[in-house]
Amino acid sequence: MPRVALVVDDSMLMRYTVCRFLEERGYTVESATNGAEALELLTRRQPDLIVTDIQMPKMSGSELISAVKANPETAAVPVIIVAARSSGFNESEKRASFTIYKDIDIEEQLTKALAALSRKARRGKAAGK
Repeated sequence: MPRVALVVDDSMLMRYTVCRFLEERGYTVESATNGAEALELLTRRQPDLIVTDIQMPKMSGSELISAVKANPETAAVPVIIVAARSSGFNESEKRASFTIYKDIDIEEQLTKALAALSRKARRGKAAGK
């Protein structure tokens, strides 16, 4: 069964870029324009990965992460934050697995993040055996 990713960003261009990147790597992708839409999607389908912007209308990425981590069903889902360096985003957000920046090669950063998540998952499976 294909892995499922949820991409949350109010920028259509960013959603398209990240969705296309993940689809090319075998993910089935759901997308939302803000955290509130994402939470609605999470009631119907649990993703294997969430990629979210921080600054969005209605519900920010930080509020979305709080809701995801507070729910036992989704608390273990890895989260990748996508932020603009100029946004003043504080890298002290420790609930996310990775932070990548919109103004740097996104595909390269996503490649590194997915590789690290894959290594972490393999180590977790090996330790569980």
